[in-house]
Amino acid sequence: MNNLNSILIEGNMAKDPLVRHTPKGSTICTFTVASSRYYKGESGIEKEVSFIDIETWGQLAEACANKGRKGRSVRTVGRLRQDRWMGPDGKPHSRIVIVAEHVEFRPEFKKEAPAEIPSEEYTAEELESFAENGELAEEEAEEPVEAIA
Repeated sequence: MNNLNSILIEGNMAKDPLVRHTPKGSTICTFTVASSRYYKGESGIEKEVSFIDIETWGQLAEACANKGRKGRSVRTVGRLRQDRWMGPDGKPHSRIVIVAEHVEFRPEFKKEAPAEIPSEEYTAEELESFAENGELAEEEAEEPVEAIA
């Protein structure tokens, strides 16, 4: 019986994707996703960032190479794979990689807001206060997500 090995991670590409090919001609695309988590710490709201390596194969790899770029927001579904090897010093090493089975590219937004629409920035504390007081407006429907599988 197989055990469950499934993971979903959402974040931004930390660098541009890297494409390579196997000797048999299969395409492999690797990239790193930076995923942030916010939590309440001693000095207020704190941020923790994890950098996760993703590997895609075949047509999915080609699509990720074409659409992906540093900063692009992605949602990835896949399985965990542990790579193990012996270093030159004789010590064992290992790392965990997500082998993606499905990648969604989140909509891209322009960096600059139009001049007639003022942009407002809030601190994490202000947003938390708004949420507690029910002052946040309900979000409009999200734009469709571009899915690749």
